Amino acid sequence: MKMIKEILGRLFALWALLVFVGSLLVVAIPIWVTGLWSEPKRTVHVFKIFRLWMKFFFVFSGIRRVFKGSEHFKKNENYVVVCNHNSFMDVPLSSPGIPGANKTIAKAEMAKIPLFGMIYKRGSVLVNRKSEESRRQSYSKMKEVLSMGLHMCIYPEGTRNKSSEPLQRFHDGAFKLAVETQKAIIPSLIFYTNIVLPRKTFYVWPHRVEMHFLPPVPVHNKSVQQVKEEVSSIMRTYYVNHKKK
Repeated sequence: MKMIKEILGRLFALWALLVFVGSLLVVAIPIWVTGLWSEPKRTVHVFKIFRLWMKFFFVFSGIRRVFKGSEHFKKNENYVVVCNHNSFMDVPLSSPGIPGANKTIAKAEMAKIPLFGMIYKRGSVLVNRKSEESRRQSYSKMKEVLSMGLHMCIYPEGTRNKSSEPLQRFHDGAFKLAVETQKAIIPSLIFYTNIVLPRKTFYVWPHRVEMHFLPPVPVHNKSVQQVKEEVSSIMRTYYVNHKKK
């Protein structure tokens, strides 16, 4: 039975790859055209394309998406959205799943991939974690994203959680950004993406994925450490209480 599942997982991976690449070729031109607009109009239009693209991708890959708590995003407000990180499938779920145009902090190396890199850059603030200068520049760019009225999505664990713990230790960046810009934080929890795309070579398994948005956490009169500990506690408790076996 295990061998059959391994074979099916690779066949599903091949199908998902074909769906992704085929649809990428279709959306590449309209996404390129958005470069004619200045920000934030460019990201607003890119976001609309991303939403349609990822809806197509997930449906035709056999992966059902469930979103809860979208009502916590108030009209004419923008937020720092923080998510847990378990799989490479998290970004395709989270970025188009967040209500309203947004950008995600992302690895600069991925932008070097032909064609995909152009699309990747449209929805991201790029950072080379090995470069102190790149980290400083990306932080300034994230402030600009928020000043334009867009949401900024950050994975405070920094990398995929490969441990048995619900969450890894959070870095300060997202919380420093929220405190300095006085933007409330919306904690969000992603479930089951590690089942769909686990840490295996070329393997995809059709399964439901979920993203739950929690009520905003205000940052007024709080230190970076206080906000980080509060958000970490909220997310850890929620994840443990809502993750089904």
